[in-house]
Amino acid sequence: MATLTELIDVLAGHRLVVLTGAGVSTDSGIPDYRGPDSPPRNPMTYQQFVGDPRFRRHYWARNQVGWRHVHRTEPNAGHRALVDLERRGIVAGVITQNVDLLHRQAGSQTVIDLHGSYDRVVCLRCGTRYTRQQVADRLDQLNPGFVESVTEVADVEIAPDADAVVQQTEHFVVADCWAPDPEGGPDPCGGILKPDIVYFGETVPRERVERAFALVDEADAMLVAGSSLAVQSGLRFVRHAAAAAKPIAVVNRGETRGDRYAAVTLHAGTSETLAELARRLPMR
Repeated sequence: MATLTELIDVLAGHRLVVLTGAGVSTDSGIPDYRGPDSPPRNPMTYQQFVGDPRFRRHYWARNQVGWRHVHRTEPNAGHRALVDLERRGIVAGVITQNVDLLHRQAGSQTVIDLHGSYDRVVCLRCGTRYTRQQVADRLDQLNPGFVESVTEVADVEIAPDADAVVQQTEHFVVADCWAPDPEGGPDPCGGILKPDIVYFGETVPRERVERAFALVDEADAMLVAGSSLAVQSGLRFVRHAAAAAKPIAVVNRGETRGDRYAAVTLHAGTSETLAELARRLPMR
């Protein structure tokens, strides 16, 4: 395994694109799916969500608790270090697989939220977009006392997509779209509401992918931080950088699918490593 000095040697003098995953947010209190100490998880797929009302009910019941936790989290030292590196011209931008918006909250200016954001909801029928707070208020009206009852029994486990594990969801009432009917009928739209995030089995919007590829092309080296690169949506950017012969560095607790492309891999926490890079990388 490489040392921090070797990591700095590979990155020094380059303008970086940074690809981040859930490991960057663990020190903010958001556990990841695939870290070495993470319990097994089975994230809900897009097909399950849109095809089965029981899955939607279970998702919204859990999320009604979990999103509030993510909403209260704050950026950590790793997020702040990337802001500093961007201000100094070392980082061209961040492509993040996270939906927690902590890079933006920290102050990063060029951020591509590859998988969307937890705080927006979209109607799959009419396209109306809601804030997560608007949907939370609606769900509270339909399910009075639900969040308080769950919190009291501590039957909650927070997950990276603002989800949470709640056992008792059978009687939870799901909110449908309440915008006017797009066909002009007298009743509300009634379409399925879905968090504006990319589910497993769903594709990232083409425009978002193209912007991410352009950011990789703009930089002359890549830093992967806190991602196992287990899914193709992130790994493709590593492969793209490798095909262009750009140096790639990986910082993660454990092996990743991108290690074979990396000039250097460091098995370490991202917060302390990124903070150290901000202190020791020279300004371009």
